[in-house]
Amino acid sequence: MTQLCRKKRRKTPKLQPTHKPDLTECFQNTVLVWFPCVYLWLLAPFYALKLYCHDCGCIRISTLCTAKTVLGFLLASFGFVDLSLTLPLSPQVLAICIIQLERIRGCRSSVFLFLFWVLAVVCSLVPLRAKIQLNPCPVKDASFLSKMLFWWFTGLVVKGYRTPLEAGDLWNLREEDTSDKIISDLEEEWTTECAKLQQQENTMAAGVALGTRLPDQAQILRKLQKEQSSGFCLLRTLARNLGPYFLTGTMCIIFHDFFMFAIPQVLSLLLGFMNEEDAPLWKGYFYATLMFLLSCLQSLFNHQYMYTCFTVGMRVKTAVMGLVYRKSLVINSASRRTCTVGEIVNLVSADTQKLMDFVVYFNAVWLAPIEIALCLFFLWQHLGPSALAGIATVILIFPLNGFIAKKRSKLQVQMKFMDGRIKLMNEILNGIKILKFYAWEKAFLEQVLGYREKELKALKNTITWPIAFAMFGVYVLIDDKNVLDAQKVFVSMALINILKTPLSQLPFAMSTTMQAIVSLKRLGKYLCSEELKDDNVAKAPLNGEGVLIDNGMFSWTKEGPPCLKRINVRVPQGSLVAVVGHVGSGKSSLLSAMLGETEKRSGSVSIKGSVAYVPQQAWIQNATVQDNVTFGREKQKTWYQRVLDACALLPDLEILPAGDSTEIGEKGLNLSGGQKQRVSLARAVYRKADVYLLDDPLSAVDAHVGQHIFDKVIGPKGVLRNKTRVLVTHGMSFLPQADLILVLVDGEITESGSYQELLSRHGAFADFIHTFASNDRKESVTETAAQRGRTSFGIINLYWRKGDTNSTNLQGMEPMSEIDEEQVPEDLGKLMEVDKARTGRVRLEMYMEYFKTIGMAFIIPIVFLYAFQQGASLTYNYWLSLWADEPIVNGTQVDTDMKLAVYGALGFAQGIAIFGTTVAISVGGIIASRHLHMDLLKNVLHSPMSFFETTPSGNLLNRFAKEIDAIDCMIPDGLKMMLGYLFKLMEVCIIVMLATPFAAVVILPLAILYAFVQSFYVATSCQLRRLESVSRSPIYTHFNETVQGASVIRAFGEQHRFIVQANKRVDFNQTSYFPRFVATRWLAVNLEFVGNGVVLAAAILSVMGKDTLSPGIVGLAVSHSLQVTGILSWIVRSWTDVENNIVSVERVKEYADTAKEAVWTVEGSSLPLAWPQTGTIEFQDYGLQYRKGLDWALKGITLKIQEREKVGIVGRTGAGKSSLALGIFRILEAAKGAIYIDGVNIAEIGLHDLRSRITIIPQDPVLFSGSLRMNLDPFDTYTDEEIWSSLELAHLKNFVSNLPDKLNYECSEGGENLSLGQRQLVCLARALLRKTKILVLDEATAAVDLETDTLIQSTIRQQFEDCTVLTIAHRLNTIMDYTRVIVMDKGHISEMDSPTNLISNRGQFYRMCREAGLV
Repeated sequence: MTQLCRKKRRKTPKLQPTHKPDLTECFQNTVLVWFPCVYLWLLAPFYALKLYCHDCGCIRISTLCTAKTVLGFLLASFGFVDLSLTLPLSPQVLAICIIQLERIRGCRSSVFLFLFWVLAVVCSLVPLRAKIQLNPCPVKDASFLSKMLFWWFTGLVVKGYRTPLEAGDLWNLREEDTSDKIISDLEEEWTTECAKLQQQENTMAAGVALGTRLPDQAQILRKLQKEQSSGFCLLRTLARNLGPYFLTGTMCIIFHDFFMFAIPQVLSLLLGFMNEEDAPLWKGYFYATLMFLLSCLQSLFNHQYMYTCFTVGMRVKTAVMGLVYRKSLVINSASRRTCTVGEIVNLVSADTQKLMDFVVYFNAVWLAPIEIALCLFFLWQHLGPSALAGIATVILIFPLNGFIAKKRSKLQVQMKFMDGRIKLMNEILNGIKILKFYAWEKAFLEQVLGYREKELKALKNTITWPIAFAMFGVYVLIDDKNVLDAQKVFVSMALINILKTPLSQLPFAMSTTMQAIVSLKRLGKYLCSEELKDDNVAKAPLNGEGVLIDNGMFSWTKEGPPCLKRINVRVPQGSLVAVVGHVGSGKSSLLSAMLGETEKRSGSVSIKGSVAYVPQQAWIQNATVQDNVTFGREKQKTWYQRVLDACALLPDLEILPAGDSTEIGEKGLNLSGGQKQRVSLARAVYRKADVYLLDDPLSAVDAHVGQHIFDKVIGPKGVLRNKTRVLVTHGMSFLPQADLILVLVDGEITESGSYQELLSRHGAFADFIHTFASNDRKESVTETAAQRGRTSFGIINLYWRKGDTNSTNLQGMEPMSEIDEEQVPEDLGKLMEVDKARTGRVRLEMYMEYFKTIGMAFIIPIVFLYAFQQGASLTYNYWLSLWADEPIVNGTQVDTDMKLAVYGALGFAQGIAIFGTTVAISVGGIIASRHLHMDLLKNVLHSPMSFFETTPSGNLLNRFAKEIDAIDCMIPDGLKMMLGYLFKLMEVCIIVMLATPFAAVVILPLAILYAFVQSFYVATSCQLRRLESVSRSPIYTHFNETVQGASVIRAFGEQHRFIVQANKRVDFNQTSYFPRFVATRWLAVNLEFVGNGVVLAAAILSVMGKDTLSPGIVGLAVSHSLQVTGILSWIVRSWTDVENNIVSVERVKEYADTAKEAVWTVEGSSLPLAWPQTGTIEFQDYGLQYRKGLDWALKGITLKIQEREKVGIVGRTGAGKSSLALGIFRILEAAKGAIYIDGVNIAEIGLHDLRSRITIIPQDPVLFSGSLRMNLDPFDTYTDEEIWSSLELAHLKNFVSNLPDKLNYECSEGGENLSLGQRQLVCLARALLRKTKILVLDEATAAVDLETDTLIQSTIRQQFEDCTVLTIAHRLNTIMDYTRVIVMDKGHISEMDSPTNLISNRGQFYRMCREAGLV
C-alpha cells in the first residue's frame, strides 16, 4: 500500500484546475476500504456485550436468516478471490457471526449491522464509479481462453461487417495505453538520463577548455558521439519502462520455436510408421493428432508474441510523440533553427514508425541465428556429414545477407530526401498565396520533383537479391551419396522450410534495426537539443519595477555574436515604455530577452507577475474567434465584450457568418493582417496579466483603428493603464504619451528618457523626430501598415464549408441549388474541412487505378513469372518424391547423377523466376509511386486559394508524408508477398489432392470457411485503417501549430493545456490503431486453426490409405500441408497490408476531383511577349463574389486607369480594397463583367501568362528556406548584376554584402533569420527585379521604420515612373501626390478624383484625412 501511495503521490501534479474533482487512487484503496472495517471491529466487542446482557430468547432459523448468512459467505468468498487486499476480508465473516449471535440472543432488527452495510456500500460506490467506463476495452474482462484466441475481439468484427465502423464504435484505450500513464512514467527517467548526458558533455568540455579549441574533425566526431549516446539513452529509457512486458512476448516466441522444432520429429515418426509393414494403426492416428496439437500450440504462442510486440510498439509511438511534443515547447531558438517544422513532423510520423517496426523484428536478430544453428544440427542428425554442404551454403548466404542489410541501410539517404521534400512542401503550403501571385508554382514544382527523384533513386538501390536464389544450393548439395528415402528427404525438407523463415527474416530484421538506430539517433539528437533555461528570467517581487534588466548581454545562439549588449532597463510598475529604432536594430530581440527566449550571456532579467505577449507576426490558432481570445480561460461575458470593443473587433464580428463562433483558418488565413493583429492583441488584453510586451501590434491596422486601439487599450486612458506595458513601435504620434522611450541602435540602447527629455538633448532621436514631424504631425505611422495581404473580414464570409471549393470560373457559375442557399446554422462558422474517412471495402477501381499506373506491359509478365516459379517448385518437389520411392538395388539407387542434375536445374529455374518477379514488382512499384506523387503534387498546386483556406495543412502533409511512404514501400512489398503465397497455396492444395484425392472433401469446406472469415475481417480492418489515417492528420496539424506558436504559448504559460490537447489527439489516434492490429491477430489465429485442419486431414487420410500410398507421396503431402498455416497467415497479412495501404492510393487520388484553377498557360495563345506594353487597366461592370450565394465583394466597378497613372485605393476595413487586387491577379475569378489590360480580356489568357507579367508587393513578406538568390529569382532568369542593383535600390545592398555567403546566404524556414522589415525589403527587391508595367502595392511598408519607408516610397516613385501603380493604402500621406484616389465603400466606388479635388469636395476622403491629421 505504501508503494502504491508513494508512487501515486510522486506522480500527482500540483493542483491542476480540473472540471471533475476526484479522490486519489491511494485514498480510494485505503481509507474508503478500511473505514467500514474499522467501525465494525472497534464497536463489535461493545455490541456483543450489550447482546450478552439483554437475552430475549432464541429465534428459529428462517429463510431470511439463511439468505443473509449465505449472502455473507458469498461476499467473503469474493473477497478471498480478490487477494489484493486481505484486511477487509474478515468484516464479512465477523458480520455473519454477529447475525447468528443476534438470532441466538433474540434481536430481530439491528441498527449496528444496518449502519455497517450502509457504510460499506457508500464507500465502495466511489471506486465503483471510477471503474465504470463508457465503452471499455473488453480484453480486461476476457477469460484466459478468450485472450489466447482473441475471441474478445469478435464483437467488433461482427459490428464492422454489418455496418461500417465509426469512431464512436471503438473502445476506449486501456489505462496503461494512454498518453498520461505512459509519458508520466517515462518523462522522469528521460530527464535524469538527459541530465547525465549533459554532465558528461560538460566534463568533456571542461577538459578541452583548459587547452585550445578542438580541431574541426574532433568536433564532428564529438557531435556524432553525442548523437549516438543520446540515441542509446532513449533506447535504454524505453527499455526500462516497456521492457518487462516485452519480455513476456519473448517467452512466447521461445515456446513457439520449441513446438516448431518438435513437428519435424513427429513427422519423422509418422513416415517411419508408414514404412513399417505391421505397425498398429493407432500409432499413426496418435502421431497425426500430436502433429495437429503441436501446430495449434505453435500458432497460439506466435500470435501472443505478435500481440505483445504491437502493443509495445504502440506504447513506444505514444511515448516518442509525447516526448517530441513536450520538447518542442521548451527547445531554445538556436536548436529550433536547426530543425524545421517539416523535420519535426517527420520525427513523429516516419521515425516513430521505424521504431515500431524495430520492436516487432528485434527478437529475430538474435533468435534467427539460433534457429539456423538448430536446423543445421537436426539436418546433421538426419544426413550426417553431407549436411555440411548445407552449412557451407548458409555460410555463403551470410555475407550476402550482410550485403543486403548494407544496401537497406541506404534507406537513411532516402529518409534525408524525404525530409527535404516534406520540409519544402510545408513551406509551399505556408506561402501558397505568394506562389500564386508571382506564378512561381512551376519553379517549386521542379524543386519538389528533384527531391522526389533522388528519393526514388535511393529506393531503387535497395531492391534485394532474393535469399531464395541461393537456397536451391542447399537443396542440390544436400546429398549425393547416401540413399534418399522418404523419411530423410521429407524430414529434411520440413527442416529446410523452417530454415527459410529465419534466413529471409534476418536481413529484414537487420535492416529494420539499422533504420531504427538511425531514427533513434535523430530522435535522441532532437530530444537532447538545448532547452530554454528556467533562470533566463527571474520572477522576483521587485521594488516598484515591473521589468528590470541589469547589464544584460544576449544572443540567439551560444557561440553567435550578441544581438543585444550593455542593456540596462528599469521599467517602473504601471508605466508605458516605447521602444524605437531602425529595421534590424534589435527591438524584437529586446522583448524576446524579457521573455527568456534568447541566450543570456551575462546580467540578469527580472519580471514581476504574469506576462502577456503580442508578437510582431500574429500567431492565430485554427479555432473560433472566441477560443483565440479567451485562450483556455473561462469566458467572462462583460469583460470579454469590453476587450472586443477596446480592440475594435465588434464591427468585424458583425460581418462574420457566425460572429465570434466563426472558425479562423490555419495561421489566420481568412483574416486580414489587421484583424489577426487585433485578435492577437485581444488575447493578451483578456488575460489580465501584470506585464504586457507588445511587439509593434499597431503596424498592421488602419490609422484611425490604430489611434482607437492606442486610446482604448495601450495609452494612459486605455484598459491597460495600470499595467506595465513595453511597446515596440514606429508610430511617432504615440511617443509623447509614453512615460519612457528607449532608442535602440545596433543592439544597444543609445538614449532613453521621456519624449520631452529626448527632444531637449538634441541627439539622434531629436533629429529623427524633426525630419519626420514635417511629414506627418499626427498621422499614426506604423499603425497603418499592412492589412497583411488577407482579404478583410468583410469579405471573408469566405468559402465557408464544403460546397465552396467550387472554382469561381465564369463557366462554373450555374445557379445555386436550393440546399446551398439554406445554410445549416451550426455549420455557419465552419471553415476547415475535417479529414473524412470513407466507408466500406476499397473499391475495385482503386486497384485498377494502381495497376493502370504500372501498365499492363508490366503486369502480365509478373503473373506469368509467378506461375512459372510455382510450376517449377511443384515439379521439383514431385521429382523428389519419385526419387525417394525409387527401389534400392545393392544398397544404392540408380542414375543418381541424372536425378540430381534434373533436381538442380528445376531449382535453378525457380531461383531465376523468383529473382525476376522481385525485380519486376519493385520497378513497377516505383513507376506507380512516381506517377501518383506527380498527380497529387500537380492537383494540389493547381487548386485555387479557396482550397488552401479550407483544407488543414496537416491533411495535405499527411498525404505527402505517410500516404506516399506507404505507396513507395508498403504496397509493392505487400503485393510481392501476397502473389507469392497465393501461388504457393495453390501448389500445396494440388500436391495434397494428388496424394490423397479424398482430401478435396476437407479442403473445399475449409476454403469456404476461410473466405467467409476473411471477408468478415477485411471490412473491419479497412475501415479501422481509414479511421486511423483520418485521426492522424489532426496530430500533425496540432504539432505544426504548436511549433510555430511556441513562444506565445510559453509567454502565456499555457504549455500544460497544449500538452493535454496533444495527448487527447494521440490517444484518439491510438483507439483506432489498437483494434487494427488486434484484428490481424484475431484473423490469423482463427485461420491457422483452419490450416491446421488441413494438416490433420492430410495425416489421417495418409494413415487410412497406408496400404495404397507410397511413403514418398505421403511425405510430400504431409510436409507441404505443414506449410499451410504459415502460408495462410502470410496471405492474410499481406492481403490486408495491400488492402490497407491501397487506401493510401484512394486518399492521394481524393484531390484529383476537387475544383481547379484555370489553366496556367493557354496553348498557342497569341499574346505578344512584351505585353502589357502600356499598362492601361479597364474594369467593365466588374463584380466579384467570394462564393456563389454570398454578398458581392465588389459590384458594378467600371473604371479606366491610363498608362503611367498612379492610383491610390483607400477605404475602411472590408470595403473591398484587397478584392480589387485579387481580381486583377485572378486569385478570384470574375462573377460578372471583365478586366482588360492593354485591351486584352484577362479571363481569356493563362494564369501564369497574366501573373508573371504584372507584379505585386504583398502585405505578408513570405520567404522560403533556400538561398537569398533563390528567393529573389527562383527561375534563374536574371544575372547577378541585375540582382545586386535591385538589392541596392531596395536599400539592402549593405546588409547583403556583409552576410557571410552574400547572395547564397541560406534563409531559414519562413525567412526567420531576417527581421520582418528586412523581409519586406526583399519583397520590394523582387518587384524591382521583375520591373513589369503594372505594379500593385498592398501596403507594403508595414514593418519598416519611417526613414526606410520614405526611402522606399522615393525608390518606387523613381523606378516605376513609367509604370502604372496601384497602391492599397492605409497610410494616406503616401498617396497624397498620386494622380487619382479611389475611395471604396461596401464593394463599390464611392468617390474618385485627384486628392486635392477630393479634399475640397469635403466627402469621405476628406473625413479620413481629417482623422489622420492631414487637413
